Amino acid sequence: MDLSPPLSGPDRASLRRLWTYLWPGQRARLGGLALVNLVIAGVTTLYPLVIDRAFSLFAARDPAIVWQVPLAVLAIVTVKGGAWYAQSVLTQSIALRAAQRMQEAMFAKLAHADLARMEREPPAALAAHFTSDTLVMRDGIARVLNAQADVLTIIGLVATMIHLDWVMSLVALLVYPLAIAPLEKIGRRIRKASYNLQDITAATAARLTEIFAQIRVVQTYRLEATMSARAETAFDDLYRANARVVRRRNRAEPIMEVLGGAAVAGIIGFAGYRSAIGTGSLGAFTGFVTALLIAAGPARALGTLSAAVNQGKAALSRIVTVLDEAPRILPGTSNALPAQAGLSVEFRDVRLAYADGRAGLAGLSLTIPAGSTAGLAGASGSGKTTALSLIPRFYDANAGQVLIGGHDVRDFSLTALRDMIAWVGEDSILFDETIAENVARGRPGAAPAEIEAALRAAAAWDFVQSLPQGLQTRAGTSGRLLSGGQRQRIALARAIIKDAPILLLDEATSALDAESEAAIHAALIAQQHRRTIIMTAHRLATIRHADLIAVLDQGSVIETGTHTSLLASNGAYARLAAAQG
Repeated sequence: MDLSPPLSGPDRASLRRLWTYLWPGQRARLGGLALVNLVIAGVTTLYPLVIDRAFSLFAARDPAIVWQVPLAVLAIVTVKGGAWYAQSVLTQSIALRAAQRMQEAMFAKLAHADLARMEREPPAALAAHFTSDTLVMRDGIARVLNAQADVLTIIGLVATMIHLDWVMSLVALLVYPLAIAPLEKIGRRIRKASYNLQDITAATAARLTEIFAQIRVVQTYRLEATMSARAETAFDDLYRANARVVRRRNRAEPIMEVLGGAAVAGIIGFAGYRSAIGTGSLGAFTGFVTALLIAAGPARALGTLSAAVNQGKAALSRIVTVLDEAPRILPGTSNALPAQAGLSVEFRDVRLAYADGRAGLAGLSLTIPAGSTAGLAGASGSGKTTALSLIPRFYDANAGQVLIGGHDVRDFSLTALRDMIAWVGEDSILFDETIAENVARGRPGAAPAEIEAALRAAAAWDFVQSLPQGLQTRAGTSGRLLSGGQRQRIALARAIIKDAPILLLDEATSALDAESEAAIHAALIAQQHRRTIIMTAHRLATIRHADLIAVLDQGSVIETGTHTSLLASNGAYARLAAAQG
């Protein structure tokens, strides 16, 4: 008895995708669950027959009533209790495994997703796909799996009722189909409300994450009341969305309750009429009503199943959208690395506009020789970080080419391309693990001596040694247990230990003092013949020793040269230097 709405084409496609995560490796569990559900339905069906048997024994004054019926009831409840436990364990394990597989698939998809796609949703909204969406979908799976027992139980009880009295069975079966139309309408509304609820849940989590991440700003500028008002608005939206789902879900229960009561009332009235005219037996009547009352529970469960299924469909739709989203950056096929040491980097008339319409680059052309150090200078928004982001293909240019060692970056597989590159950004995010583990992320399996050498090159060894647990000190979430300068030095060590032929530094030393920055630059220059270094900086002292400096403005290069030659030319670079004193 399936009272869920009919499936549309997209629904069927989504459910087929779900089946690919539900079926593999779980055939034994699914088969065992089917068997357990059959046992539950079978023993439940015996109750009315036991009642009928009990009345027959009473009427005949048979002494077997003393032991036969009690033993039968005891056997039924024992088997059913064990089967219920097995059903619960199997159902949850199947649903949990399917949810885990979908979480793993989503993570693998998002871990390799385009940066533009990742920036489209805040981190908390992305996390909601793994938490609230999979939780709702998991509950939907469990309800559907358990519904198998309800369907089998109703089929068995209907067969029992027909066996006991087919005329009364016909009367009862005429009532329940009346529930299908209103339940279908309720189901459609629940699905819409559930999708909206999941969006609002993700938005609320994103808003709270933003507020707590900026707690220093909130407290410094006394924004507590303002942020509390924003949070209260979010909680109010969340309350209303939840209330809509609750109201619509709970409409199914009274419908099934009224119909069940109407069926029982009709049967009792009909049985009274038959008794008045001298037909029917008390045992059959009692057994029949027992079967009808027992069937009311599974029937109600199937009636409310529509709500759970529609919530699950909404969650599944959001998950499948993530899984099926086509990447905009398509990898190349070459895994061969260019032979030259250091590797040259070239931009050929590169143009980029972001998806939201912001200008990125407008005809950027620049050649950086292999084994050299290049600095990109310019005002904020001039395109420095954007240019760096095109090299590992965080974004793809709309026009023009970016080449490494004379090869278009789009020809390489993403694995081969990014193996050639190490990156350090201004934010210098670390993982919530030890300093040693964070550094070793640059080269998994690195020896302790290699980790120490990288930390020394990044001017980090002294401060790491001064920490209470040294290399085993945890960095905290996003590295927040360390200062900004300490995080930057650990991130630099992670990049140095990778020993990639191209090192990209995007304001990577902005939080360092002049002495530490000078020490790091000296260490990098000592290894310059092994790698090409490209760095961006607002502070010109960071790039003054670069072999080549390019000044960007509005996404294109307007000056190139060395620090000395650019100062002598008295152009844009000289004006930036004068402004910095």
